Amino acid sequence: MAAALIALGSGSLIGLVLGLIGGGGSILAVPLLVYAVGVPPHIAIGTAALGVALNALVGLALHARRAPIRWPCAIAFSLAGMAGALVGAALGKAVDGGQLLALFGVLMIVIGVLMMRPKPTATTSSERLSLANARRLLPRLLAAGLAVGALSGFFGIGGGFLILPGLMLAADMDVRDAASASLVGVAAFGTASASSYAWSGLIDWQVAGLLVAGGLLGAVAGNRANAVLAQNKDRLSRLFAWFVVAAGLYVAGRGALSIAAA
Repeated sequence: MAAALIALGSGSLIGLVLGLIGGGGSILAVPLLVYAVGVPPHIAIGTAALGVALNALVGLALHARRAPIRWPCAIAFSLAGMAGALVGAALGKAVDGGQLLALFGVLMIVIGVLMMRPKPTATTSSERLSLANARRLLPRLLAAGLAVGALSGFFGIGGGFLILPGLMLAADMDVRDAASASLVGVAAFGTASASSYAWSGLIDWQVAGLLVAGGLLGAVAGNRANAVLAQNKDRLSRLFAWFVVAAGLYVAGRGALSIAAA
């Protein structure tokens, strides 16, 4: 019962962060599942990937109703990324749990530092994928999608922090179009990663359900709080970035200790 409440609370915390600052909360899923709920590392990664995929699908459905999505670019990027995610998930499952957590901690530190950087500003041009430019844009989309998908699958994360700049660089997208298309990638990568882990029996379905349910509750609260704290959003994002760095140091340290004790 206690573990179930902690899983629900962990999902609520992730959803609250997503609602407050618009991203980044999913990176907390794996450490929360491992250190708060007590889920083994590989099962935590598989479960987190499923939660990320389901939340992204909900977000995509809501977003597609109010904003256009660059579907050709998003689909090309996501298909390549799904292949990369399957490869990354296979590699991740072959790595020792302690080593995987140490690497995950390093990734959290990198993400936290990247979150501190100024966000890109919107541009006025955003080229669309067509027969005329496919020979130039398609290889870039496929290569970027494959690389980001592999990293997403290896760690069981949505990879939105890499999908956004990946789409901007590969398809010359402006930040608004890339933000919309990135939801397709997060949902696709998470689905591919979760499928691989589910095939190996490395998903705790009950915990995944609680994580998603808590995430929805937290997102509602976060969205309401966002309207009140809108003027402090940059400060909140920076504070959360420092928290991610600190949590990454903790996760990396625990992983290193686990490796040393083995």
